[in-house]
Amino acid sequence: MTCKLLYSGANALETIDAVKAKLASLQSALPPGVEVVTTYDRSTLIRRAVDNLSNTLAEEFAVVALVCFVFLLHLRSAFVAIVSIPVGVAIAFIVMRHQGINANIMSLGGIAIAIGAMVDAAVVMIENAHKHIEAWQQTHYSASPDPRTRWQLIAEASVEVGPALFFSLLIITLSFVPVLTLEAQEGRLFSPLAYTKTYAMAVAAALSVTLVPVLMGYFIRGRVPGELENPVNRVLVGGYRRALSAVLRVPMVTVALALGIAASALWPASRIGGEFMPALNEGDLLYMPSALPDISVSKMGELLQQTDRLIRSVPEVAHVFAKAGRADTATDPAPLEMIETVIQFRPRDEWRPGMTPEKLVEALDRTVRVPGLSNVWVPPVRARIDMLSTGIKSPVGVKVAGPDLGEIDRALSDVEHVARQVPGVSSAFAERLTGGRYIDVHIDRASAARYGLNISDVQSVLAAAVSGDNIGETVEGLQRFPINVRYPRDARDSVEALRRLPMLTARGAQLRLGDVASIAVTDGPSMLKSENGRPSGWVYVDFRGRDLRSAVRDLQHAVADQVKMPPGYSISWSGQFEYLERATHRLKIVVPAVLATVFVLLVVVFRRASDSLIIMATLPFALVGGLWLMYLLGYDMSIASAVGFIALAGVASEIGVVTLVYINSAIDRRRAAGTLPDGHALAEAIIDGAALRVRPIIMTASVVIAGLLPIMWSSGTGSEVMRPIAAPMIGGMVTALVLSMFVVPAACLIVRRMSHTSDM
Repeated sequence: MTCKLLYSGANALETIDAVKAKLASLQSALPPGVEVVTTYDRSTLIRRAVDNLSNTLAEEFAVVALVCFVFLLHLRSAFVAIVSIPVGVAIAFIVMRHQGINANIMSLGGIAIAIGAMVDAAVVMIENAHKHIEAWQQTHYSASPDPRTRWQLIAEASVEVGPALFFSLLIITLSFVPVLTLEAQEGRLFSPLAYTKTYAMAVAAALSVTLVPVLMGYFIRGRVPGELENPVNRVLVGGYRRALSAVLRVPMVTVALALGIAASALWPASRIGGEFMPALNEGDLLYMPSALPDISVSKMGELLQQTDRLIRSVPEVAHVFAKAGRADTATDPAPLEMIETVIQFRPRDEWRPGMTPEKLVEALDRTVRVPGLSNVWVPPVRARIDMLSTGIKSPVGVKVAGPDLGEIDRALSDVEHVARQVPGVSSAFAERLTGGRYIDVHIDRASAARYGLNISDVQSVLAAAVSGDNIGETVEGLQRFPINVRYPRDARDSVEALRRLPMLTARGAQLRLGDVASIAVTDGPSMLKSENGRPSGWVYVDFRGRDLRSAVRDLQHAVADQVKMPPGYSISWSGQFEYLERATHRLKIVVPAVLATVFVLLVVVFRRASDSLIIMATLPFALVGGLWLMYLLGYDMSIASAVGFIALAGVASEIGVVTLVYINSAIDRRRAAGTLPDGHALAEAIIDGAALRVRPIIMTASVVIAGLLPIMWSSGTGSEVMRPIAAPMIGGMVTALVLSMFVVPAACLIVRRMSHTSDM
């Protein structure tokens, strides 16, 4: 078996294709009957994931375009709205190219979750231009404005909402700073997503105040349909105006009810589990059990054949390739007792009806039941990443470190026993530090000296007999092969046979190895490991049917209560749980800092702290829908879903900004006209500002949700990771939309009344 290594930062797909091309060119030079068999090929996973997300991007583009047309009923305006998508994506790809970011699940996923938000600013700008042109047409008997007037109207519409929209998109871009601060494994996983989404949103922010106003001037011409001519808008505006009028009669009740709805999110939040990353269906599977360390080579070979036959008996399995021990490379320090079996499955259309990847793993686990083996089923790529980062091949590893190997071995056995009793633990296996078998040869220096032998003489005889000795080489053309001679197996396969090994001294005396050395079998560690300069041992723990965070919490409590550690010994937790804890700790520090920065930007936009506080207060309402939808779908809280909530917060703040901008504009117009004498007129102004601008708010939320729905519908490779990102955004956009359309006006009315009273 040959293993190919990839340089850090290299393009995996290009390298794999180059290796395939080279193997194809060498195939003709192989002897008859010899062929190269690929045991694992990552290019199929890469292509499936990229193709799936590429198709999803195309679907998002079409759905967003359809939503824009349905609300505007103006084809050229819809074109202006969606033109920022291909331009923004193209520029993001150019920046990705120069930065060295490849097209993969995460980088394409960043663009996928950004598509809906990319057109938000353009949608609001276009809708506002429609409003200005519609108002002009109403005062000019439905006539179409001349080019000069049209450009003037579009300029006025752009100036009215442009600055606020630019800052709102800047806030969305800034919201992903916490993702960029992630480190280690989680940082390498999600930084491509954060970079591509940031690039796309930054381009969209720039286009919204540069290209979009120019395109509106060229494309929004002729008769523009009135907002209420569209039956969809007519129903929305009429229903919203009546509902908002009822809400503003009791604003305090509305705010209290909103707080109650926000508090309801505590219930699903307390029942959502936690994990580092959703399990990605890579297509292939890796079976990595561990046997006891005193197993022989021949027995290990039999065990490999037995497990291969059991795995192959499952109908969905196409090929099985297994190995035990380490490969001939320094990057594979696996001991002899560690099995690595690559399982390739048949195409999905050949599986039994109702069979899923999760059920297939359960079927394999039921089939492969070998005494002495603790089953571990992991995806190949994920397992390699975890092993390179922490050395742990299972989702969770328990590391015990201390000065004495015997005491560590005892603690590991106790942890293994306790772990097997924790609900959700499918397997637990503790390394045996003292189970290895060694042949110790102690040379009797005095006896050897009596025969005129030194230490090196005895060692050379033993090495030549057991390992062999190169006595020459043979030359065959350009090739050279060493000639190695050693004793036959029956003369060296037991301790007694080694004692009888003949020796010849320089004086011609014939001895046996047992005359000058004592030979015995002793116990010892099969492999030595260290953590922070101290010997350590590991326990591999796998979970099934339960989330990672709660299972590890229960395991930690059980180990703390039942495993007694002597002074000088410590327990640490590694694997995916280590990634989760590190990322959670980092986000707890960075997210509040980013929220504070967002608040400062909002103060810059609105020039008053009260409006900024209203926007910030709406962010928890956005979390309500996200938490409830995750709970209903059965998703666990992961770094992927945390990314979704971070993206949701940015988009929700934009909805609040748009709502408040229109409300403030309506209030300012009435104040300038002198028609704002009391609180009743203030409520009417808020209704006018919110109800007459309901279309851009609904469109903003609709394009975001419509842009994410193809991700939720997708079932291809990579969708397992992207759906937990999209779910919080979809659920949160629903509650953010509903609550912002009612809570923001109610809170604005309360704040403005208090301000009006204090002024009096």
